[in-house]
Amino acid sequence: MSSVTRIARLTSTRNFLKYAENSASRIRNYICKEQGHTGLLIHARFQHTETQTNDKDDYHSIIKNTEKAIGESSKHEFQAETRMLLDIVARSLYSEKEVFIRELISNASDALEKFKYIALSEDESQQILDKDRSLEIHISTDKNSRTFTIQDTGIGMTKDELVQNLGIIAKSGSKAFIEQVKQQQAAGDNNIIGQFGVGFYSVFMVADKVEVFTRSAKDEQGWKWTSDGTGNYEIQLAEGVSLGTKIILHLKGDCREFADDETINAIITKYSNFIGSPIYLNGKKANIVQPLWLKDPKSVNTSQHIDFYKFISGSYDVPRYILHYKTDVPLSIAALLYFPEGKPGLFEMSREIESGVALYTKKVLIKNKTDNILPKWLRFVKGVVDSEDIPLNLSRELLQNSNLIRKLRDVLTGRVTKFLIDQLKKDQKEYEKFYQDYGIFIKEGIITNHNQTEKEDAAKLLLFESSHLEPGKKITLSDYITRAKEGRTIFYLAAPSRNLAESSPYYESLKKKQQEVLFCYEPYDELVLMQLQQFQGYKLISVEKDMRDDKAANDLTNLGEDSLKRSEINELSDWLKEKLGGKVMSVNATTRLESHPCVVTVEEMAAARHFIRTQSHSLPEDRRYAILQPQFEINPTHPIIKKMYKLKSSDPELAELLAKQLFANSMVGAGLVEDPRVLLTSMNDLLAKALDKH
Repeated sequence: MSSVTRIARLTSTRNFLKYAENSASRIRNYICKEQGHTGLLIHARFQHTETQTNDKDDYHSIIKNTEKAIGESSKHEFQAETRMLLDIVARSLYSEKEVFIRELISNASDALEKFKYIALSEDESQQILDKDRSLEIHISTDKNSRTFTIQDTGIGMTKDELVQNLGIIAKSGSKAFIEQVKQQQAAGDNNIIGQFGVGFYSVFMVADKVEVFTRSAKDEQGWKWTSDGTGNYEIQLAEGVSLGTKIILHLKGDCREFADDETINAIITKYSNFIGSPIYLNGKKANIVQPLWLKDPKSVNTSQHIDFYKFISGSYDVPRYILHYKTDVPLSIAALLYFPEGKPGLFEMSREIESGVALYTKKVLIKNKTDNILPKWLRFVKGVVDSEDIPLNLSRELLQNSNLIRKLRDVLTGRVTKFLIDQLKKDQKEYEKFYQDYGIFIKEGIITNHNQTEKEDAAKLLLFESSHLEPGKKITLSDYITRAKEGRTIFYLAAPSRNLAESSPYYESLKKKQQEVLFCYEPYDELVLMQLQQFQGYKLISVEKDMRDDKAANDLTNLGEDSLKRSEINELSDWLKEKLGGKVMSVNATTRLESHPCVVTVEEMAAARHFIRTQSHSLPEDRRYAILQPQFEINPTHPIIKKMYKLKSSDPELAELLAKQLFANSMVGAGLVEDPRVLLTSMNDLLAKALDKH
């Protein structure tokens, strides 16, 4: 690998989006400073304001102050291990205090699901109270008393269950219940969320006192559980307790924001909007958006998709493409992904931007922005992925680094790629509009990826004009392969326009052979193909490199009468190398040129041009040429070359000016001169010398 290739590959990723990242950083800082809220929070506040306009008849709450503790309380100590873990859970396990709401709602949802299962069970020995009651979750806030209350109508707990579930950390009632269901061979789809038994204790991040009133669906007696989270708890008989569980948090002074209904509504929207049971906040239903990703794709109309897209993305445009995807093999996945209609701004271009895909497990948000389930280059995709198979850490906030996560990423990436290929085949004109807006992300995926398989998958989405088709008509690399007649090579040529590509000296010999060539007009296209290297067993070769490596083109045995002789060619080549000393590595005659007098070739033209754009300005001229190592290829049949041979004897000064100008012109034609205006001085010198003869 040449020096210039190594330099270009080391710097290409950094420079590819440098301009976007710098601008995006400034825009992002401004937006955060001016708005102070994410799109999701803004939407949640809009949603909450909208619900406030409902009629008073819509008000519905079961939270009433009817509970009263009676009799003596029994004091208990948390187990020794529990006391040690309690501080970790309450202060260190979760990254954000607000997740306690997610945990409490998840526990309440579990209680409802357990009740639903038992109520539908055929076991008549279990006496279930009020089987037909509504299954709901209610939350109330009180700023004056600084309290947060959540109540469900679920299974409830007996005294023994209180001790087992709230007195022992990591003793998950949900996990035990699932195991019981499995043992009874009643397994199947279940909606039980809790698995670690630590979520409840997150309340001690925000509360200095917690009261739990609960009454089991299998018991007439109610109970009160109280703790300040320091190592002890009390249990006491209680009357006036409704079936289910009610939890009252007495908030710490620095956590008073969790007694604000607007804040709570935003948190519910963020984490728990898609819980299967209704959630009421201060009497108003809070989770009003349906989890569309779990529905039959055929049952969801365009209007629903638009509303849901705006909800999860916090934007006001509409989706261009919609991928509604469900599978059980090799993983259980329900995904609803959207491809934006609008063009990406500089903010979206930045690689600092997190993924727009949220990760859920059984309709509960795990991470709002999940970078490792789709590659970075697909960060423009918005949507939801729900999988029951993903391994989580204890706080349910981070994904464990495992083969399952990599498999999930591979499955989703492959499905997105296949979907976009299908769109290309279905309506190429519409896909070309998408490609014009988002093709730079696909190219980034190829340049920054080290996995050849993933690079080739992304490369299936690339589009180029072809020398065999009319201007404006674009094809894929796969299309090129289907028409390849011989060899396993895909040829490409970089040029600013179609006219310059077709008139390029590097192209004329391949044109004569009727060899198909892909034209690259965008600055980074050829760098993308250089990094890709191969596609489905076909090598990707630039026409400049093909010319440099074509040894047969240097066979001068049959030059013809209109060419310089072999001895004259050798003499001229030695003279040119002397006069262009320090600039050219070698001078060769080639039979691949017809209408052009000469060209310059380097080992990797794409890398060389990238080097000129990004690095060369900081180096002295001799150092630049030492890195580029250009090879000067001359056409021994061209009138200018033949005239130069004669001038080197009859007018050495003019011949030298001509030689240097031809080399400079070739460097410009190859795109290896940062600013072609530097040629004006030498060109004027040549013209002045030539005019002296007349």
